[in-house]
Amino acid sequence: MQNKIKYLIPSIADVFFILLFLTLSLLVPTKLLIDCDTGYHIKAGEYILNSFSVPRYDIFSFIAPAPRWIAFEWLSEVIMALVHYWGELTSIVIFFALVISLTYYFLFKNLQKDKINIVIVTFITLLVIASSSIHWLARPHVLSLLIILTWYHILDLYQYKDKNYLYILPFMILIWVNLHGAFIVGLVLLGIYIIGNCADLFFKISVERQSIKTKLKHLVIVLLISMVILFINPNGYHTIMLPFELLSSKFIINHIGEFQSPNFHELSLLPFELLVLFTFFILSLSRKRLNVIEILLTLFFMNTAFYSVRNIPIFAIVIAPIIARQGQYLLTEHHNKFTNFLVIRGLNISEIDSSTKGYFWILLPTIIVLALLQLGIIEYRFDDKIKPITAVEFLKNEKIPGNMYNEYEFGDYVIYAAYPQYKVFIDGRADMYGSARLKEYYHVNKLKNNWTEILTKHDINFIFFETDSLFTKYLAERQDWSLIYSDKVATIYVRNNTDNAPIILKYKKTKLFVSADEEDDDL
Repeated sequence: MQNKIKYLIPSIADVFFILLFLTLSLLVPTKLLIDCDTGYHIKAGEYILNSFSVPRYDIFSFIAPAPRWIAFEWLSEVIMALVHYWGELTSIVIFFALVISLTYYFLFKNLQKDKINIVIVTFITLLVIASSSIHWLARPHVLSLLIILTWYHILDLYQYKDKNYLYILPFMILIWVNLHGAFIVGLVLLGIYIIGNCADLFFKISVERQSIKTKLKHLVIVLLISMVILFINPNGYHTIMLPFELLSSKFIINHIGEFQSPNFHELSLLPFELLVLFTFFILSLSRKRLNVIEILLTLFFMNTAFYSVRNIPIFAIVIAPIIARQGQYLLTEHHNKFTNFLVIRGLNISEIDSSTKGYFWILLPTIIVLALLQLGIIEYRFDDKIKPITAVEFLKNEKIPGNMYNEYEFGDYVIYAAYPQYKVFIDGRADMYGSARLKEYYHVNKLKNNWTEILTKHDINFIFFETDSLFTKYLAERQDWSLIYSDKVATIYVRNNTDNAPIILKYKKTKLFVSADEEDDDL
């Protein structure tokens, strides 16, 4: 009877999984669909499955000749297409909710295995989860988070516990290089552990030097093998160079939101700010010096998080075991009422937590949510309050000919909902379009002197843009463009010419949507 109870009591790690999974898959499912990049990833995966080939040139835009497209996330896109085939966007939400929940479930378990006070582990895991949530989206980078956690844990086990699972890393990099561009993080982690062991050769006593040399040798071998394996992908060295080319483009970095530095005026970044402050607080109190590896990990990944918002979840995962170990040291070295309370409470909770067994509480919520999907009780789509769903249906029904100039995010949804009927001017693949195309896009939006020339150059016949934008409102004042559709999200203009005369006449009474705020201002 007692054994059965052990399997029925959820551990703290189970509670984290349950809360995360049910919240993301049932309570706030649209959070994962905030970004329409999800749509083009699904369509790319469908193309690969249908053609049995990875596209080498663009298939979604009307650019001619088609630019080279390094589809470096092709394996993620195939996975997403298969998941989508089973239950459309609902299954996509469930799948990514499951991956995210498992990532932080295993983070908690990994910290727990280091025999760190469970109160500290719980607090740090909460901070990491809250910080990381800013970049939880149904996109391939979420798969990288789980791989980074595993990769990092394998290196830590080898470095600090002499448990050698390094042979797994080359197999992981083979999958990773075809899943997402964050495979570079794996090489960086390996490089940091190599540098740390090189430093130890100079500072450690002679008795330990042989052990360090062995570790260094194994790490270097794994790094070299991993670097060779990186070339096993459909685009060869182009895939390897792409992350560096993207980071070298200042225009792209400065104009794509997720690549930009954190804006601490935003409330959503408060957990990350607290994590950074807590890191400094713990390190300032602890008398235990960080080793070279920990120093390099902290400096490098904190810098990447300050450089780009999208790197915050990676920093949070990397810093967690470092501050957890420092926190545990503080508890053992400092004795006062507060630390004694934490120690006693931690021991009591750990005794109860360690009595739990099995994966019952991982399987149960997963089975329940999948059952709700199969029964049709839950069904998720992109939010029509912020995405141009109705407008795209209008486009599909009207079959407007010619080239489209579209808003950046709208392009992703057009690909998802209206490809191949419509091809886009631009979408979320900034790495493929490059800075030249993005500059043209922003020149038009900001009504620079040459904006009309850019539209003429690309033979644009209709414009599909945000309703609440100065560009859209300016078009309303021009005689060469006619409004044919407008709702709260999107507005469509066509060129005022004879070819478009029938559709202009059909919708000549269309008016530009005015937001409630603007109506209040007018009053």
